[in-house]
Amino acid sequence: MLITSVLSSAYCCFLLFGPWVRWVPERRRGVWDSGRLGTPRGPFISDLLPGQSTKMQPVALHSLSELERASLQEIALYQLQKKLLVGDLSLAKVGPKGSKSIRQKLESFSKEKKDCSPQTFGIPLFQVIANDRAYKQLQEEVKKSRRLCLEVEATVTRFRAQRQKRSPTGRTCGLVPCGVFLEEPFSPTFLNNSSWSQRRGAMSVDSITDLSDNTSKLLEALQLSRPHELNPRRSLGKKKMLSLNPITWQVPRIVDRCCKHIETHGLQTVGIFRVGSSKKRVQQLREEFDQGLDVFLDEHQSVHDVAALLKEFLRDMPDSLIPRELYAAFLSTASMEGPAQLAALQLLLFLLPPCHSDTLHRLLRFLSEVARHAESSWGPDGQEIPGNKMTVSNLATIFGPNILQKEKPGEKDAGAMNFEDSTAIILVLQRLIEHYQTLFMKPRE
Repeated sequence: MLITSVLSSAYCCFLLFGPWVRWVPERRRGVWDSGRLGTPRGPFISDLLPGQSTKMQPVALHSLSELERASLQEIALYQLQKKLLVGDLSLAKVGPKGSKSIRQKLESFSKEKKDCSPQTFGIPLFQVIANDRAYKQLQEEVKKSRRLCLEVEATVTRFRAQRQKRSPTGRTCGLVPCGVFLEEPFSPTFLNNSSWSQRRGAMSVDSITDLSDNTSKLLEALQLSRPHELNPRRSLGKKKMLSLNPITWQVPRIVDRCCKHIETHGLQTVGIFRVGSSKKRVQQLREEFDQGLDVFLDEHQSVHDVAALLKEFLRDMPDSLIPRELYAAFLSTASMEGPAQLAALQLLLFLLPPCHSDTLHRLLRFLSEVARHAESSWGPDGQEIPGNKMTVSNLATIFGPNILQKEKPGEKDAGAMNFEDSTAIILVLQRLIEHYQTLFMKPRE
């Protein structure tokens, strides 16, 4: 009787703790997946016993999906409100105003071209990116049509050559020689629809309960770290289905090409962004971008003209790169120091819409590269390489008012700024340039 009771107890313990005991040696050996989320091979978060946790690694902000970023924004807003950095702010106010669906963007592209409305300058950032994307899709369709025409032309030419070759002695089946298409099949790329079937469709869900098991470890971690105060908010407002696919990198063509041009041809140019440019050439480049043309910036363009074009684009944005709703919150971080300041800036960056976040990240990476070449250096042959003299402080002074704007361009008092705000803007942008790599990462905490 005693032996039976002991065996029964041992069997129950094995059933209860067996799976956990089997996983512990692997966990102690430090066996982790090499994926972007750095999750352990074994039980997932939902399978862990109470009081236990799994290890998460920092994740780049631009690699998150739409649903993951939305959850992160809610948590960041809650923490900022606890720190009293933002008041009763709605995420809808920070996001793009009046954004259109992809279908609406494509349908309105040709109409906007006919109306000669600007395609780049003075319009919202999301619209600039939509115009770039529509133009790119249009170019891809044109290329696809040309490839199809070439395939058809090649097939017809081959067909005519074989008919002329076989017509004297060969049998014919009506107008087409028998066996022509059997012996000479179409090109493998002709009418090949495999690329469409292999495309990964977006998965749209609204909550973690709609997901299959183990779909997103990061999303599970965000759900578990969500304060209970946020749970009732899920039912408020219009229900929107969000995608689990990574968000496309959203940087306007003009920003990326200006940055690449200066990185290639202008890092050693002394006084870049300070030396004057040719207004006529800048206006010509501006008109070409506004017409939706595919503008290539090569070594023939002046670095100073391209630098002026970039500043004009940022200055003329109706919705500044950092939304005006967050202007006061960003400036309040200027009085902070050390880790507390960086933590607050990081939470504020999490609130930015994807197009603003990606564009700001590209711009800060570029400015950091320019500042790295501020001082003179010596080449391998002993020759001095001049520096551009554009330190982080100088760049923050120039770009600060274009990135952090209190008023819209053209409004009354848009150019007026008191000394305290000007100083705070420069300090904040300095920190963003110096620590952009860390600030645009989701910390594992």
